[in-house]
Amino acid sequence: MTTPAFLHQATLYGSDEEFLAMAVPFVTDGLAEGEPVMVTTTSANLDLLADALGPLGTEVDCAESAYFGRRTAQRATGFIRYWRRKAAESSPRVRILAEPVWSGRSPREVTSWKRMESALNVALADTGVWMICPYDTRVVAPGIAADARRTHPSLTSDGRTIEPSPDYADPARFIAHCDSTPLDEPPAGAATLTTADLPSLRRFVTERARAHGLTAERGTLLAVAAYEAAVHLRGQVEPMPDAPTTARVWDRMGALVCDLRQPGAHVSDPVAGFRPPDRAAAPGDGLWLTRQICDHVDIRTEGASATIRLQVPSSRVEDVLQKTLL
Repeated sequence: MTTPAFLHQATLYGSDEEFLAMAVPFVTDGLAEGEPVMVTTTSANLDLLADALGPLGTEVDCAESAYFGRRTAQRATGFIRYWRRKAAESSPRVRILAEPVWSGRSPREVTSWKRMESALNVALADTGVWMICPYDTRVVAPGIAADARRTHPSLTSDGRTIEPSPDYADPARFIAHCDSTPLDEPPAGAATLTTADLPSLRRFVTERARAHGLTAERGTLLAVAAYEAAVHLRGQVEPMPDAPTTARVWDRMGALVCDLRQPGAHVSDPVAGFRPPDRAAAPGDGLWLTRQICDHVDIRTEGASATIRLQVPSSRVEDVLQKTLL
């Protein structure tokens, strides 16, 4: 069967039997063709598939979804790196069965993961990946299942056939819809710096991060993320601006937030920062680093300015993790 360079499909299943009816042929056909196969799904589904495959299962690369890319950009990067590594080993086609974790996520996180599903159609467009994303209709909300048809160009129920999705939406249009809700205004007491000097902005974020209790390492990482985001914003203004960037930093429950606002900017690339950089620097490479560092990266273009808002765990979260669990 001839397939496009990147084939991105969704499977909506409502029972263990339906999951296996898709997953087993997809995996076994790939192994029979000599194609590397990676499966990242729930622990329950991994056990089901292991029982169904028997000894053949030892040839599959696998990981539980909860541990494969906690952040959306990390997950996208993981897929690209897996393909690049296998392509370097003379395997131009790889198969990935990738099931996100939807249960227990906040509305903001759900939107972020839907955005990532759509962005993969662009970020992985030049790869030889055949990816199937299963959606368990027993646990995912109806809106999530409906959007699976919008973020995947085709559907499959047997891991072999390709059924075009009539609801598929262009990624730029779908992501623009995801980002259509305005961000809340920063609190009145947020520490603020307006400057055209990006090294000063970086120092400001470092100082505020330390003042809010982040460790030196985490504070430095946030400052790097903010600097790269500010550089990206500056690059969206034509001609290259002298207009200052406004940075605001504040605490909220469980998080430290850094808001960067650039007059005259318009962020037009819906998947900026989802592609890991190649050897040659390209627009969006710095924003990729920002996405790797931060739990949330929200981008908005409103009127004559653009905003990138970053969020990392607060010092209280770090304290709980380091002193209670680690």
